[in-house]
Amino acid sequence: MKIDKRDWMFVGLIVVVLGIFIGISGREKTRFVPKDAMHKIAYEAAYKNAPGADASLFKRVFFKPDKKGAEVLCEPCHLEKKVPFPPDHPSKNRCLFCHKLKQN
Repeated sequence: MKIDKRDWMFVGLIVVVLGIFIGISGREKTRFVPKDAMHKIAYEAAYKNAPGADASLFKRVFFKPDKKGAEVLCEPCHLEKKVPFPPDHPSKNRCLFCHKLKQN
């Protein structure tokens, strides 16, 4: 099978598209929720229904933490402890939409 000019143009197009994709992806800027004593309650709420080590691989791989259950704890605690939010911080009721939980 002979590779002609059209084939090389297609390969070149794929390389350019992949190069652009890799170029714009950059470093992730999302901040993680600290895994410390103060945030332990949020992690417990998010992972309370996590499958155990004896659960099937399917359940463990596709488990999603209960973010909405953990988010209800964020704003009251931040207000109580007077932890300020940055001035350009979006709505405070969807914390885990932007911030990520560290994996167990």
